[in-house]
Amino acid sequence: MDAISVIRTKRDRGELTPEQIDWVIDAYTRGEVAHEQMSSLAMAIFLNGMNRREIARWTAAMIASGERMDFSSLTRPTADKHSTGGVGDKITLPLAPLVAACGAAVPQLSGRGLGHTGGTLDKLEAIPGWRAALSNDEMLDVLRTVGSVICAAGDGLAPADKKLYALRDVTGTVESIPLIASSIMSKKIAEGTGSLVLDVKVGSGAFMKNLDDARELASTMVGLGTDHGVRTVALLTDMATPLGRTAGNALEVRESVEVLAGGGPSDVVDLTLALAREMLDAAGLKDADPAKALADGSAMDHWRRMIAAQGGDPDAALPVAREQHTVTAAATGTLATLDAYAVGLAAWRLGAGRARKEDPVQAGAGIELHAKPGDRVTAGQPLLTLHTDTPEKFAYALEALDGGVEIGPADAAFTARPVVLERIA
Repeated sequence: MDAISVIRTKRDRGELTPEQIDWVIDAYTRGEVAHEQMSSLAMAIFLNGMNRREIARWTAAMIASGERMDFSSLTRPTADKHSTGGVGDKITLPLAPLVAACGAAVPQLSGRGLGHTGGTLDKLEAIPGWRAALSNDEMLDVLRTVGSVICAAGDGLAPADKKLYALRDVTGTVESIPLIASSIMSKKIAEGTGSLVLDVKVGSGAFMKNLDDARELASTMVGLGTDHGVRTVALLTDMATPLGRTAGNALEVRESVEVLAGGGPSDVVDLTLALAREMLDAAGLKDADPAKALADGSAMDHWRRMIAAQGGDPDAALPVAREQHTVTAAATGTLATLDAYAVGLAAWRLGAGRARKEDPVQAGAGIELHAKPGDRVTAGQPLLTLHTDTPEKFAYALEALDGGVEIGPADAAFTARPVVLERIA
């Protein structure tokens, strides 16, 4: 077997054999296949696609490149959630302790933000003392004692995906449904959860800009999970407008705590509950009531215990940016558009995100939203507050918002998009 023959097969629109897939993933993980050769193969896959059999084998080969976690010693059924990423997408923070409060174990392996989409680990690291890096034994201990854990994936989990993900990021091959689906599902299947709910975002602030692409990605991932014995369902959810009223690390933690305290923005609450119900149903806990767990304080109790178990202080003050700038409404009317991508890009430019994985982030940077589409606004009213430690970034962030905020006539008809657009199982 050699890399050139594998590349040529896919270059010429052929179907890769199971042996070719197994060999190339293993050889790339070991360093026998060079980065430039895998780059060429990734571009061939990007251009010519893969069928379901190829995607399933590619995923299995990436799982086999490393270890698989085992949660069979837990007395609770396991349920996990994965989001394809968006702006203001803080759902994991209230969701994990909420589902744990209802009787499931939630082994939530999360990532960091890149570009305009935020990362769960960056958000939680705004809490003083909290740590993302846990050993497998530590992770299991938190699951046993608390019921939920949010942490970084260990180096031994699907190492082929880690190498390939970094390569795709710098070779223009990220937006490939076979490669996206196999990347996500190889980690989630290797993680060992019994059930998985996928939150596939759709809209300007998401990876998938339209419903057709989102459906294809969701269906592919649901099929991969099912084929590997993981009960899997997907919700297609709206990302035309940011979720909630904050985008930025400490700002989103603060809003998540509001949700756990029984308040918070309605769209964040609605999506948290929708995903919680799906997770509990997939875990066989159909009678659990997540709305009750939010209302009676048990979800908040689990949050505090989860944060403390990972070294964090749930009572500590969260970081606040040194500088703020307010954007006001230019006219009186109805806020017609608040574009998720524009807000996410502006938050990134303020310091809430990173351009490269090794870049630092500002814990206090980000954007507060004082109005959402459909709200009546008056000229001069605050629409957004920008937060950063580096005020020279304000002009750069304001450029990103140009065209992303539109105000229509006060009597204009407005139809709000539902948070959950479709369900795929």
